[in-house]
Amino acid sequence: MKNRVVILGGGVAGLSAAQELAERGFAVKVFEKKRMPGGKARSLWVPDTGTGGRLDLPGEHGFRFFPGFYKHLPNTMERIPFGKGKCCAENLVNTAELEYPLYGKPPIVLPDHFPTSLEQWKLLFQDAHGHYGFEPGELDYFSERIWQILTSCQERRLDEYERLGWWKYIGAEGRSEAYQKFLAAGLTRLLNAARAQVANTRTMGDILVQLILDMVTPGKDADRVLNGPTNVVWIEPWVTYLRSLGVEYHLDTTFESLIYGGGQIQGVSLSREGVAFEEHADFYLVAVPVEVMAGKLTAELVGADPTLGYIRTLAQDVQQMNGIQFYLTEDVELVRGHELYVDSAWALTSISQAQFWTDYPMSGFGDGQVQTILSVDISQWNVAGSFEYTGCKPADQCTRDEIARETWHQLKQSLNRPGNQVLSDDILHSWFLDPDVVEKWDPLREIDREPLLVNNVNTWQLRPNAHTLIPNLFLAADYVQTYTDLATMEGANEAARRATNCILNASGSNAKLCELWKLHEPDVLLPWRENDQLRYDCGLPWDGELDLGKRLRRLFG
Repeated sequence: MKNRVVILGGGVAGLSAAQELAERGFAVKVFEKKRMPGGKARSLWVPDTGTGGRLDLPGEHGFRFFPGFYKHLPNTMERIPFGKGKCCAENLVNTAELEYPLYGKPPIVLPDHFPTSLEQWKLLFQDAHGHYGFEPGELDYFSERIWQILTSCQERRLDEYERLGWWKYIGAEGRSEAYQKFLAAGLTRLLNAARAQVANTRTMGDILVQLILDMVTPGKDADRVLNGPTNVVWIEPWVTYLRSLGVEYHLDTTFESLIYGGGQIQGVSLSREGVAFEEHADFYLVAVPVEVMAGKLTAELVGADPTLGYIRTLAQDVQQMNGIQFYLTEDVELVRGHELYVDSAWALTSISQAQFWTDYPMSGFGDGQVQTILSVDISQWNVAGSFEYTGCKPADQCTRDEIARETWHQLKQSLNRPGNQVLSDDILHSWFLDPDVVEKWDPLREIDREPLLVNNVNTWQLRPNAHTLIPNLFLAADYVQTYTDLATMEGANEAARRATNCILNASGSNAKLCELWKLHEPDVLLPWRENDQLRYDCGLPWDGELDLGKRLRRLFG
């Protein structure tokens, strides 16, 4: 008889765990609260917008891209069939550029891969002081901070850098506006909506290093996106594949509570369309967001595993990062990649999607008038806007219509400049804001029903492992301790693999464990990291110098 597993949550973590377990012969049931699969990664259809046999316009929950350092998620996608003889990983396409639109200035456009021409090299080494606004010596100082991360041992990162804010580590206080905008606030807000003053240096530094290594490594793809609506080219084929393996995937089902007794989970209480019911299995895997899991913890559960109580603390470290799509009747001239609006009050990012959707032309959506979709993410919700018409309010105090108007205004501020108007009101067909954003600000309600965990200072020890002290309860979500160490699809997939491995061990299965990959560390810098390990063990600070003599004396007495 197959071991039975109930998975609570049908996002990337739940789907990933279901695949790994089903491929290894487990009987799996997944229960997802939404009426559409995919969790935060899902795309969705704008109701009643398709006419004349066309599909409804596609919308999204928010920002997603697939950096080159992702290993776990692409490996999973390679095993999801798509069409005839293909897999979902083949639906990933490379971007080419990264644009920084600036208020009243020409945009900065950089290649997002290893430069392959003289012009691209010039872009990387142009006069940063004059064009970007950095003060002399600032880029050198920032480079030194990156070098320190690259040449620090893991123990120093986990000890010292975990307890140090990014803002302080890179010396942002008192430096130029460009330094703070691009390298401090900009990077953290755009990575995962974190604030530079409280985001920990270990996470921000490690992920930034991965992105830089992707960009400067010849032949490496730094940024990839999907070639069509997410659920069409990935999530729906994924669910179809899981069902072919025997997985039961149930939508519109609410996880109410875990039933605990006798030292283990006895079952799970669920509801669907107002009808309550229970499910029972051998193992229970919870793959819901941190704030949802925090609300399911009872005194009994925390008593059985006190570390679960830390989840309540983690649940306070969440920020909003939601998407809004602007449907345009004309294609606009933007780069083949992402735009990072470092001047925007609400920390906007965007991508023009039609250029990547070659097999899904815009003529097949809506009323046939839309030529492209400018998909935008809002990462800063508690900072005043700049549009007087909406009262310059923060996003979390705006109505949905005001959010759309203010965002559109900030986009125009960044992209339009004298002699070059990229966006105009007459090409705006319509917009669609993530339904997770409530209709109107209310101090008694959450503005965002699906916020994003951010890695604040000194929170690593609060994050649980995939296994708990309750023998048949496991966790698979992006707040679990992982190598990825960031609330991303990659982190969710890795957490699911870790939970699967724990279930394999608990069940006595002899199936092959899921593979796990550490973040890439350049081998050429291994002597520096080993040297810093010796210094750390001796209680000495990092100094970046390679003291071979001391290393040899320590190693050989």
